[in-house]
Amino acid sequence: METLHPNASSPDGAVGTRLLSRAGYTLLAVVVGAFSAAGIVLNVLVIVVTLRHRQLRQPLSLALVNLAVCDLGCAVFGGLPTTLTSAMGYFSLGRVGCVLEAFAVAFFGIASLCTIGIISVERYIVVCHPMGAVLFKTRHALAALLLSWLWSLLWNAPPLLGWGRYELEGVHVSCAPSWSSRDAGTASYIVTYFLLCFAGPFCVIVVSYLRLLWTLRQVTKLQVSGGGGGGISRVEVQVARMVVAMVLAFLLTWLPYASMALAVILDSGLRIDPVVATIPAFLAKSSTVYNPIIYVFMNKQFRGYAVPTILCGWNPWDSDPQTSDETTVASVSNSKKISPEEP
Repeated sequence: METLHPNASSPDGAVGTRLLSRAGYTLLAVVVGAFSAAGIVLNVLVIVVTLRHRQLRQPLSLALVNLAVCDLGCAVFGGLPTTLTSAMGYFSLGRVGCVLEAFAVAFFGIASLCTIGIISVERYIVVCHPMGAVLFKTRHALAALLLSWLWSLLWNAPPLLGWGRYELEGVHVSCAPSWSSRDAGTASYIVTYFLLCFAGPFCVIVVSYLRLLWTLRQVTKLQVSGGGGGGISRVEVQVARMVVAMVLAFLLTWLPYASMALAVILDSGLRIDPVVATIPAFLAKSSTVYNPIIYVFMNKQFRGYAVPTILCGWNPWDSDPQTSDETTVASVSNSKKISPEEP
């Protein structure tokens, strides 16, 4: 390992070491920079298009915009500083910079996970109970989104107040909650944080989407037994594809990171190579790019507005977002009628 630049200091004020070669840090900077730039552009586009078109300002759209704000925050306050420190080959922002960067990424990241959970609940209510007593209206969306921000603040503030700690992670170009500390107070914070900020949203997402898929399957069976429903089968395939993409993206980006952290907590003798530990951390940060693509651009109505915005008014698909080019999902009411809703 190489010694750091003589003028560089670690977040704790001591001279550190390089854990990658110069080429390795440069490659990391390029990858992180590309993801950060793409995340900023895509999420700004989501926000701008939604604000410009009143037709998109529905409860689901509010959640999607909130998700874009969260991902934009992660890209700006996490991705850009990490690109800089990776290019330099060491963490150059000092202890205060480490704490601020780690807090910002964790704050926006957990708010993002909670928002994905809110989207899953909204989809469950709309698809499975379209005519039920519980409706997901704008006021419900606003209240749930406000709660997601407060929940994230509640559980990311403790390290600033002495319960838990933010420190360097992986190859020492970014910071995060201290997963490897054996201190009893820090370990108790991490276990609580894992259960309430990852396991909770994860369970909500999985249960909601499993129920959604089960309902769509029941719709198909009813249509088949009635001698029709070819269109319903196509709708089921469309929604199932989106749901699978959502769950897989969630698992791909967050489960490796959470699993690594939990393994380190549970096994006091486990030591993970810093280079290996960097991979899950940056997979989680890459969700800033996947989310707007999966959650928004797979929505044909939104795409009908977004594409002309990108191409200065030209839409190669020539679709009318207000008419036939909307994605629909099927749901079953108590009277076994089919009611179309937009995903």
